Amino acid sequence: MNKPRARLARLVGPLDRSLATLSASASTGPVVRRLRWFWLDSLFANISASFYGSFVPLFALAYGASNAQIGLLTGVASLFGLAALLPGAQAIQWVGGHRRKALVVWFGGVFSRSLLLVWLALPFFVRDPGLAVTIIIAANALNAFGHNFANPGWTAIVADIVPAPIRGRFFSHRNFAVNLPALLIVPVAGYLIQLVNQPGAPFAGYQLIFALAFITGSLATLSFWQINDPVIPNPEHKRQALSEVVRIIRSAPGFLGLVAATLIWNLGMQLTGPFLNLYLVKTLGADTAMVGWVAAAASLAALLTQRRLGAWIDRRGNLWVQGALSFVIVSLPLAWLSSTAPWHIVIVNAIGGVMWAGYNLASFNLLLELAPEKARAEAVALFQIVIAACATLVPILGGHLADLFGYRPLMAISAGLRLLAALAFVWWVARPAARRAKLAAAPAES
Repeated sequence: MNKPRARLARLVGPLDRSLATLSASASTGPVVRRLRWFWLDSLFANISASFYGSFVPLFALAYGASNAQIGLLTGVASLFGLAALLPGAQAIQWVGGHRRKALVVWFGGVFSRSLLLVWLALPFFVRDPGLAVTIIIAANALNAFGHNFANPGWTAIVADIVPAPIRGRFFSHRNFAVNLPALLIVPVAGYLIQLVNQPGAPFAGYQLIFALAFITGSLATLSFWQINDPVIPNPEHKRQALSEVVRIIRSAPGFLGLVAATLIWNLGMQLTGPFLNLYLVKTLGADTAMVGWVAAAASLAALLTQRRLGAWIDRRGNLWVQGALSFVIVSLPLAWLSSTAPWHIVIVNAIGGVMWAGYNLASFNLLLELAPEKARAEAVALFQIVIAACATLVPILGGHLADLFGYRPLMAISAGLRLLAALAFVWWVARPAARRAKLAAAPAES
């Protein structure tokens, strides 16, 4: 390993503790190298997204974007992201699984991150504010398309390079390592925008953060390119017919049950999610500083407990943890309802941050576990289409219901839908899994 690679490797020393349970086999070395590059990709990608993610709407606002255009910025990106998932999964079929890394690098890396240069160059070449806002919206949509097009392939690669016995611990270590610097980058980026922006150069601060986002994003792309994809090239590769893909997904034990339960769960989540800060300000009287404390409480609580959660998940299993935490998370909107002061929400969000960190970790690992190997990219795309569709459509319904009835009934409905989803998870996912385990154990006992 050359010196630059050796320096990068030292950044991920905690990873080795995550791999302690791996056997000392000949495959351990390649596995560790793959995971180290994946770790670095995650770190730089998170830093890159933290530099620009929260500030694109403000960049558009600086050009005079209206509220409707700010809404379009998010809505069009969601639609483009939704439209990219299934083609991204199908593209792996077209080019062959052994080329999936190239798809991820070119679409999720080169294409998406090159669009940061469009925003960087915009003040130099476009003087018309209306045209500039249109370009910002279009670039944001294409960025979402590229990332989501790459996502099924990315998930399939992750499933193959992260050994199942250590996924809980590995992802908990990874999430802690990559989210801690990202948590610091957002306020730093905001400070840089204020520091560099001048009356004669009102966009200079934004250009600086887009440049930093492009540089760190490029490091993420280069890191991912170093991963040795374990899929072996198949010269006789044949595209699977859509009917065959559907058959494989339908026959995967528990997967469609997971998709259905996730659909109900996200209906409840997205019904209130976009409006929680509005409720915090309008109903409980919080100021913007308190909104920041509420967000920070969840993030810090999640970071501080990530490693213990990962070990717990590896010990109890993804299925048990996701099911148990589903019933606990049902209480969170009810806790919001019973809170009478903004500081109450800080405590609620800190507890919720721990619950959500464990739930999301177990949920992602369970997706990798239940998605059928022979159609994993398509299965992941289906799962994420459900989530993206809810994120695109349900907040519109939630907004209308909030106008008609207020926020409090919305939270009660959200709690009810979450409870229904938790019960559906037990019935459609956990119960069949327990039955399969019992049948598998029967021959050994007889």
